[in-house]
Amino acid sequence: MSFNRYEQLLYDYIDRNDEEKRFWEGRVVEIGRQGGRLEGLVLGLNDQLWDYFEERARFDPVLRDLRFHDGEPKISMLNLSEYLLRMWGRLPKKKARRRSGG
Repeated sequence: MSFNRYEQLLYDYIDRNDEEKRFWEGRVVEIGRQGGRLEGLVLGLNDQLWDYFEERARFDPVLRDLRFHDGEPKISMLNLSEYLLRMWGRLPKKKARRRSGG
């Protein structure tokens, strides 16, 4: 899966800040537990990640320079959202064990 540059910068920011990473791991797990279709969960997380990017851009010079240099209104975080949900949000369902008759 490839990220756009906004997604990559945000992922790198989260990955290098332990407290932020713990927060987002917990948040993504919580979202994953809500159930429903992956597409719907991705869309919801997309909005949260963009809001977070804008909030962090006020304080982090790398994010701020990109955000205000490009002047784009809202950038998709869909790939990052899907990636995080697949990595942290959903555990594979356990297969039911078959009892051996005998």
